Amino acid sequence: MHIELSKDKLYFSMGEVAEAFGVNASLIRFWDKEFDILKPKKNAKGNRMFTQEDVKNLQLIYHLVKERGFTLEGAKTHLKEGQKKTLDKFDIISKLEGIKAELTNIKNNL
Repeated sequence: MHIELSKDKLYFSMGEVAEAFGVNASLIRFWDKEFDILKPKKNAKGNRMFTQEDVKNLQLIYHLVKERGFTLEGAKTHLKEGQKKTLDKFDIISKLEGIKAELTNIKNNL
């Protein structure tokens, strides 16, 4: 899965993140409460504002839970036991998916 969010922005709103992942904001809020690696800031109104790092962690959580079928407890355990290793693998997969999407786009435009 390749998430399209601007690399120039420092913070993303709950709506932007939920839309990028194609899920309800309530799921993002739920994951925020369940996973310690998510640490969104809150603005003056109390709205969550997600950093690039939070989005990267959400991508990993989404991948484990939605794409690989992990339970929440399984995903938490997986993250705690091998977070660095898992993040490295996920970064490689994400980059390769991005390259694939670009190549497919180039192919389709020929």
